[in-house]
Amino acid sequence: MRLYFRAPGREKIRLRETPGTKPFDDEVACARLGIPYAKPGPESAATTDVGKPAPEGTFLWLCQQYKKRAKVSAGVLARRSTILDDICESKLKAGPKKGAKRGTLPFALMERKHVLEIRDELRDTPGAQNEVVKVISAMFGWAVNDAEIAKVNPALKIKRLYSGDGFHTWTIEEVRQFEERHPLGSKARLALHLGLFTGLRREDLAILGRQHVRNGWLHIKPKKTTRSSGVDVELPILPELQATINASPCGDLTFLVSEWGTPFTVNTLGNKMRDWCDQAGLPQCSLHGLRKAGATIAAENGATDEQLMAIFGWTTKQQTTLYTRKAQRRRMAGAAAHLLVPEQNPAKIVPPAKGVEKSETKTTKKARKINA
Repeated sequence: MRLYFRAPGREKIRLRETPGTKPFDDEVACARLGIPYAKPGPESAATTDVGKPAPEGTFLWLCQQYKKRAKVSAGVLARRSTILDDICESKLKAGPKKGAKRGTLPFALMERKHVLEIRDELRDTPGAQNEVVKVISAMFGWAVNDAEIAKVNPALKIKRLYSGDGFHTWTIEEVRQFEERHPLGSKARLALHLGLFTGLRREDLAILGRQHVRNGWLHIKPKKTTRSSGVDVELPILPELQATINASPCGDLTFLVSEWGTPFTVNTLGNKMRDWCDQAGLPQCSLHGLRKAGATIAAENGATDEQLMAIFGWTTKQQTTLYTRKAQRRRMAGAAAHLLVPEQNPAKIVPPAKGVEKSETKTTKKARKINA
């Protein structure tokens, strides 16, 4: 069972303490106030108690400075704080300082090999291990560029571990199967086309409405980029999508509305899409899978990395190359597959008669060139 604190207009916050205990009450109180929760730990120089300042220059001190001074949303900071606290409380398993808590060590001496060591020890799955590296990199990036209290980022350019394909990517056949079950004019068809033809994430589809449309173009700042790069997405509304919007019941503030005419929350929209997919016999499909399907279709139709970045709001080619390289391989395989078939009627070369080697006929010369 997983417990979360939810409040209107705010990100959900994972609650990890045991219900009915004082730490749980403290954790909920911190969530209500929008401040990071400090998990209680044993009394030591590396305690994660934010009320007890750590010695300056230690990794714990850097974590405390990051929590206090970095301009990060409460939900993101809460998630990162959990990982940082776990790092501070973890102990070295080898070396001269074996058994020492990492929070007591100088952050200036942290190197790439130490980040990899922490990644592999602290979490078990590739996705969780990538998140550890991401959090360390985010904190040191702030320390180098904003606070100017660190000189290097030891987590920079560490290659992400492969964690599988994640959400299932819809195929064209699955899209057609969904459309057959949910006809034009239904909310399900509207959700399908909004997800497929805009490439927006679920949290943005839940708030998308006519206020985001100007002169036939969609203008929206994705919630995820608001917290990071601040990139806006501007995209023309395709005729196929406009036809679906015109034929569908839409709300005043959002295109997608519930049975009661109210906007969906992020979670209820995901749950509703889950029901619509199940009704269409597509249990493997989800709303986020439409975003991946759109990127796949665009790449296979020849979209460049820069074009995909503009459509989906990406700021690096880390995501786009996953789609463009796969599409290029598919096109090259399609163009070269015929080379697997052996030649059926190879040109036969008849050796010249004895004594006439120096006087080849035109036919023989032509055949020799073909063979070459």
